[in-house]
Amino acid sequence: MQRDDNYTDLPPEPASLKYPQGIKEVDFAPSTLETIDYSIYDYMNDNINFHVTTNKGFEKVPIIWVASERSYQIKNKKELRDDEGAIIMPVITIERSSVVKDLTTRGAYYGDQFINQDEKGGGLVIGRRIQQKKTSEFNNADQNRRYPATNSSTAPKFIRRKDKRKVVYETISIPPIVYVDVMYRLVLRTEYQQQMNELMQVFATRPGTINQLNFMRDNHRYEAFVQGNFAQNNNISSMDGEERKFETQIDIKVLGYLVGEGANDDRPMITVRENAVEVKIPRERTVFGDIPEYSGDGQARGKNPYSSDRTGYIE
Repeated sequence: MQRDDNYTDLPPEPASLKYPQGIKEVDFAPSTLETIDYSIYDYMNDNINFHVTTNKGFEKVPIIWVASERSYQIKNKKELRDDEGAIIMPVITIERSSVVKDLTTRGAYYGDQFINQDEKGGGLVIGRRIQQKKTSEFNNADQNRRYPATNSSTAPKFIRRKDKRKVVYETISIPPIVYVDVMYRLVLRTEYQQQMNELMQVFATRPGTINQLNFMRDNHRYEAFVQGNFAQNNNISSMDGEERKFETQIDIKVLGYLVGEGANDDRPMITVRENAVEVKIPRERTVFGDIPEYSGDGQARGKNPYSSDRTGYIE
């Protein structure tokens, strides 16, 4: 008979070729407003990777996040401006215009989710696993009491239990998820009509017959919707001396979510707790003057003199 060392009678973890032990570790990074900002920037800069036709060939269109100061852009991104400090077109700018916490817009987790007020925090359980070592220790301790060393019984000491009592679980939780609607304003700026057509057509056709996009960042996925109105603010009809430009504004609504309080949160992002499997209330013998029932070697010393029979004890 093949030896079974699984004393706890717990089913083994399913193994796979990629994870021979059957355990998959998943990295969990916090989801903040900055994470959502990076997700839309990465999608526009890396996924779509805008290119237009210029007098120098088919060149990439730079994506600029407008939150940085103009002085920083002039010093660190000199290729984006000419000698007079004017921005070189074509260019696409991204700006976060608004953040709305709308209770009617809810995702998979909603309702009364409150964060625990202790030092560990947490509130939403995302995983649970068995603590194999401590579960085996509780089971082995029970078997030691059932089959002590002085017992001459030949019964197996480490046997599997079918009632599965005293199973220690590690529960993994994170702070409650808060959903927010984040609006972003993308402004397309070009000098020629052909360049504007090439940029606008991407936003009209990339999602297909719908207007939904998926942004990714740090294993987080956000659902975004391209608004149908492409507002144009061109100055080609003006006959003054201003430089001619084509400008189109596109709004994108991102259904984002936030986890934790960010840098102001003094509690951990991931909380691990273990459940209690046994409650013991010991009796205080010193106060009541009780004589120990057992000596140091584990053998019975005698009866408690304060018991109901009042027969005393035997040394």
